[in-house]
Amino acid sequence: MPTLSPQEPLLHDLWSQHLLFQSLGAIFAVLILASVIIAVLQRVYPGKDWLELRQRVRSWWVIIIVFSLAMISPKWLALTIFGFISFLALKEYLTLIPTRRSDNIPLLWMYAAIPLHYLWIGMGWYGMFIVFIPVYAFLFLPARMVLVGDTNGFLRAASNMHWGLMTTLFALSHIAFLLILPGGHGAAGEGALLVIFLVTLTELNDVAQYLWGKSLGRIRVTPTVSPNKTLAGLLGGVATTTLLAGLIGPYLTPMNVPFSLLAGLLIGLSGFCGDVVMSAVKRDLGVKDSGTLLPGHGGILDRLDSLIYTAPLFFHFFYYFYF
Repeated sequence: MPTLSPQEPLLHDLWSQHLLFQSLGAIFAVLILASVIIAVLQRVYPGKDWLELRQRVRSWWVIIIVFSLAMISPKWLALTIFGFISFLALKEYLTLIPTRRSDNIPLLWMYAAIPLHYLWIGMGWYGMFIVFIPVYAFLFLPARMVLVGDTNGFLRAASNMHWGLMTTLFALSHIAFLLILPGGHGAAGEGALLVIFLVTLTELNDVAQYLWGKSLGRIRVTPTVSPNKTLAGLLGGVATTTLLAGLIGPYLTPMNVPFSLLAGLLIGLSGFCGDVVMSAVKRDLGVKDSGTLLPGHGGILDRLDSLIYTAPLFFHFFYYFYF
């Protein structure tokens, strides 16, 4: 991103907004191109079943529209959107795990933690943001469970609750904090560009790993957890993501080329970890998809699994080196 004089904050903010709308325009252009390609394929090969592909593209339209709204909205609305996404993710998670009847009240407290946690983000209170779920919620929930007096399956229930809060709320909320991180510019400033950099590379990393794996993949990396994950897919995806980060990082973010490459490497590797970890969770629960909210994709956790790892790791990479 071009550096401007400290005496030109308005020009700097206008340049950030220009890059923001340019980036969103590029994303919509890719989506329009995908829709046109699907329409052409349906006409050329009418006998094939294109239902799942059409569903995926339609779901992507919904995802991109919601995402774009969050990027251009005032801070309070953007945080509300991200808070609602955490709510949907937590709700989906709780429908998958076994829960005890005696834990109804602690489960309500889990939902109550969502607006509180996003309140700390809105206040820019990093200290409370970073300890609220890992420390205070971690200690409070089992203490509240003890009051009920049901010790049968206590440890498993407490572990399931904490895992749910850490993934669907704490990890994902780093995207929201990233949005407001640089100097309070909010969704119209650098924060939105950082979020676009993170989310775009995370999703492209998934696509690149899939394409490399399908074309060259032979050696399986996690055969018992996710048989389709191959070494070629992993290495090819990480290399592609790293290269793309080096190209767009200096344009969208304050990072120079070497740090952009490091960020891409981090996103590529951690995105793979998030994907296979959530695959292990679903295998343990005996489900193929986490839900049916997004036709063609499964549930919201199926779409956000990689971000559970990439969001907090990239956030702290940027926070400690650049903020």
